[in-house]
Order: sequence, then C-alpha cells, then structure tokens
Amino acid sequence: MTEAVTEAVTVGTTEARADVLVVGGGLGGVAAALAVCRTGRTAVLSEPTAWLGGQATSQAVPPDEHPWIEQFGCTASYRRWREGVRDYYRRHYPLTAAARADRHLNPGAGRVSRLCHEPRVALAVIEAMLAPHRASGRLTVLLGHAPVAAHTDGDTVRAVELRESASGESVTVAADYVLDATEGGDLLPLTGAEYVTGAESRETYGEPSAPAVADPANMQGVTVCFALEHRDGEDHVTDPPADYAFWRDYRPDFWPGPLLDWTAPEPDTLRPLRRTFDPNPDEPDGPLPAGRDTERGDKPLWLFRRILSRSRHLPGAFDSDVTLVNWPMNDYWLGNVVDVGAEEAARHTEAARQLSLSLLHWMRTEAPRGDGGTGFPGLRLRPDITGTRDGLAMAPYIREARRIRAVTTVTENDVSLAVRGEHGATPYTDSVGIGSYRIDLHPSTGGDGYIDVGSLPFRIPLGALLPVRMRNLLPAAKNIGTTHITTGCYRLHPVEWNVGEAAGALAAHCLLHGLRPHQVHGAPALLEDFQDALLRQGFELKWPEVKGY
Repeated sequence: MTEAVTEAVTVGTTEARADVLVVGGGLGGVAAALAVCRTGRTAVLSEPTAWLGGQATSQAVPPDEHPWIEQFGCTASYRRWREGVRDYYRRHYPLTAAARADRHLNPGAGRVSRLCHEPRVALAVIEAMLAPHRASGRLTVLLGHAPVAAHTDGDTVRAVELRESASGESVTVAADYVLDATEGGDLLPLTGAEYVTGAESRETYGEPSAPAVADPANMQGVTVCFALEHRDGEDHVTDPPADYAFWRDYRPDFWPGPLLDWTAPEPDTLRPLRRTFDPNPDEPDGPLPAGRDTERGDKPLWLFRRILSRSRHLPGAFDSDVTLVNWPMNDYWLGNVVDVGAEEAARHTEAARQLSLSLLHWMRTEAPRGDGGTGFPGLRLRPDITGTRDGLAMAPYIREARRIRAVTTVTENDVSLAVRGEHGATPYTDSVGIGSYRIDLHPSTGGDGYIDVGSLPFRIPLGALLPVRMRNLLPAAKNIGTTHITTGCYRLHPVEWNVGEAAGALAAHCLLHGLRPHQVHGAPALLEDFQDALLRQGFELKWPEVKGY
C-alpha cells in the first residue's frame, strides 16, 4: 500500500503521493475520485480550470442524456448528482408550487435534457459530494493545474508533473494508479501510451459510416458556449468582434447557406432546417412539449438549451429566461485543439471564441426577426453564470479526445441500429456500465458534415478501459477504446461519468486485492468478483428490454 496523503498539497510543494492520481476534473475525473475515496483510498484530483465538472460546468453544456434516464441507465452516484441539482433548486430558488412538487423538475425547462440547469448549480453539487473526502484528507484537489510531464518505468507510470498556470510552479504526484480524465487524453502522449486520433478508415473495422481513407487529424469540431438572456427595450450592442467580417461571410461547402443564419442542416437527414428564435416566449401553461413525435426539440433555439425558465419560478423572480448557446452556428471545425502544439491549440481556441462572439453580434444586429425586422439588441451575456469576465464558457466543449489503443475497441458494428437491429448492441460479458445515445458526430475538421446514426442501448466493456500495454494507466473520460464513429455515442455526460467511476473503482479494487487491471479482465472469476463489487456500488451492467433510437 502506498503512503497516504496526510495533509493537503499546497502550491509550492514539489512532491506528493497518493494511492490514485486522477488528472482532469471533468465529470469522469470527479466520478473516479469519488469511487477511489469511498473505499478509504487516497486520491489527488487535478483540473486545469477553476471549476470541477467539465462538460456540465466549465464548458457550460447541459446534460445530453438518453430517454430512460429517470428510470434507469446510469450509476447510482450519477443519479445522486442529478437529484442533488434538483434539490439545490428546491432549497434555494423561488420555484412555483407546481415546479417544487415536480419529481422530475427541469429548472430550465429546456428541450435537450430532462435536467437543464446552470453550471454553478452543477458545480455546487459536485463540491458537496466531494466535501467529506476532502475534509477527511483522502482527497486533494489541485485547481488550475495541468499535466506537463510524466515519469515512467517501462509499462508503468510512476508520477506525473502538474504545473499551476497562475504561478508556474509544479507539483510531482507519485501514485500506484494514474487515471487520465483530461478532456483531450493529454496523458497518453506524455506517458508514451499507444493511442489514436481522428477517423479510422472503413477498412480498419468495417464501419459503414467511416471514410474510405483514414485521417488522424479529422476530429469533431469544438464549441465555445455562452449563456444569454434578453432584456426587451435595452441595447447591448457592442463593436463587432475582430473576426466578424470573416464569420459573417463564411459559407461551409456542406451548409445550405451562410453559417451565421437560422437555417442549418438537420443532423440526421442533412436537409436544411430553419430554426426559430423567440426570446422569452409566453408559456402560460408551462414549457412547450419536446420530443421527436412533435417538432424537433432543437427547432426553437431559445427553448432548446434553456437553463433558467421564468415559468418555473414565482412571478417577478426573474426578468428573463437564460438560454445556453451551443448551436450549429457556433460549432468550430477549422482546426484542432487536441493533439496539436500549444500555440496551434490556443490559436484555434481563440478562433472558436471569435465565432461565438460573432454569432452573438450577428444576432444583436443582423438576425432576421419574426416581425420582419432585424436584430435583437437586448441580448445580454451572463458572465456570472459562466464564471468568466467575457461571458463565454471557461473552456471549449471538446467532443473528441485522443483514444487509447485498447484491448477492446467498440465499433459502429457493435452499436448501430441499422447493423444489429433486433439483436441489440454487442452484449459484452465484461460490462462495467451502460449508456445510450444516437451516434451523433458534429461537423469535423476534415470537412465532414454531420454523421447522425441511430444506435442501440450499449454496454461499456472493461476491455475498452485497458490500454494494450500500459499496466497502471487507465482512461477515465472520452479517451477509451472507441472509434471516431462510436465516440459519437460514448462521449455524453452519463457515459463519461460511468467510465470515470469504473476506472476509479477498478484502481481501488486492484489495490485492495493486489491485482492488476489486465488480470481482472483476463480471469472469469476475478472479473465476476469485480462486477459484483460494481453492482454493490450502484452500477448497472446491462439494460432491460428497450429499443434503440
């Protein structure tokens, strides 16, 4: 057993030690740390931004989830987080009596999710879940720290150097297990682990939606999200962003017209779809219905990712709804921010920010209105919601990371509704969790448009969490053994949480029993023992009888 961390690591300390080091504090990293610490083991959790929570907080993306999430299809701890968000609103917000009594309260009444909420609320619940472990000394959290180097010995990672961005000072953390929960799989090149990026060829795995020729640089676009409200009668127009002229005139080859326009492709059919934009619509009887059986949920843009709804609160409590802008118009695909040099990543991140600011300026000044006029000058950014000065999200939403070369690689042929039909997704016997979502790939840096394919509720195989060579390095986010195609359904909030929690649970289980992850996977009796432990911790390892979508 390793030496326990007996006091919090402070800036300026050069060395630290824990049973498990979790690098990256997104949803996968948070879940991994929880899984480690609840067994009594020690963990260090690092995060480059100021907020834990990744997709749900610093990237400001309300949860994308499957239709059965209120009944089943996630781990018990993910469900506790979801219910914690609802309880936070019930305790602290002036909800209407009907909203407060709603068992499935959706604070924003948004259509993308049954739980649209503000990033700060997600953060508050995450902090509360981690608080007992931090107080006990089992968990040390290093915010503002990113990995810059790794110390390896053959197939084993001995330690990782983490640098604080504000001071430039570093701490080197040694651990028995190292979990990569970064947004881009940043530990993989630092440790020398085998990994892939971008699109595999159709020949590699026989995936129907894969391109004929592999392209490692072809990755899904990123998005810099922002929170927006509307103040009728006010004018919040500012000078145009530096790159506004470029983005106003930009016409992608696979787009029906200008990128900055209400018309964009329908992801599953690629037909042009004209979205609507109506800030603060009247909803006397509650939010409009959502679902594929009516109109597309993303057609009314204001309602799609709304994270605060006036109709859910007492009259006069809020002057405006708040909606989250993560739309087709601000997806950025002109370059990668993953697996490129720091300067190139920074350049494309800034370009993605310019796109989002340009979309906002276009909406304020030139966007067509339903009454025949143009512009919505009352649109106002909400930097208090994103935790930034400029009102843009703290970090870009990264959909696709480096992926380990894994013992098991999940392909389109394992999950596609068209390929497998009534047979269901591949029934992996080494399941460490479950998930479901359409294979949803956004336009990519290689010039591809949407790839949107029906898929089946799937299992998460343990083999996809095992690198082909490294012995104590585990992926804990979007960097597992998927392909470019299947990352489209394995990248969403509850799956990332499940992956991270499974990686943390596996590390703790191996420490307890003196095993290595590949041993657990390779021996049926050891695998069964681990899966039994997961079930006791609230994991779901297989689906009931449900259909794909």
